[in-house]
Amino acid sequence: MTLALKEAEKALQEDEVPIGAVLVSSGGEVIAADHNRTRQLNDPTAHAEIQVLRKAARVLNNFRLPGTILFVTIEPCLMCAGAMIQARVDQVVFGTADPKAGALGSLYDVSKDERLNHRFEVVSGILETECGDLLQNFFKVKRDK
Repeated sequence: MTLALKEAEKALQEDEVPIGAVLVSSGGEVIAADHNRTRQLNDPTAHAEIQVLRKAARVLNNFRLPGTILFVTIEPCLMCAGAMIQARVDQVVFGTADPKAGALGSLYDVSKDERLNHRFEVVSGILETECGDLLQNFFKVKRDK
């Protein structure tokens, strides 16, 4: 999660919403790391998680990513959670919950939906304060301007 936070800080420096993600193998090897780039790329799908899944698929030359763990600083949205299902990610670890758009327990929980063809483990609350503070401070500065 520390690496995901470093990615979130890069996003902050680029005036992006400070969210970072890192995908690792079951052996702990970092496969891909990135951060939000929606404003930079003018792409509503350029969330940190999507960026990482795309990079990892290119690195591994496979759109399926079994045996991987995705670390992300905030609870993924429905789009990102759906992409994780398609990629067959084994586990998602996130920092802070997202009560407005979180799809892994807050608003929805697609990770356990038996109607879908893949389910994955979710671990939440890792470095929760650090992840949450980074986001809250970003939006506070934006509102104050």
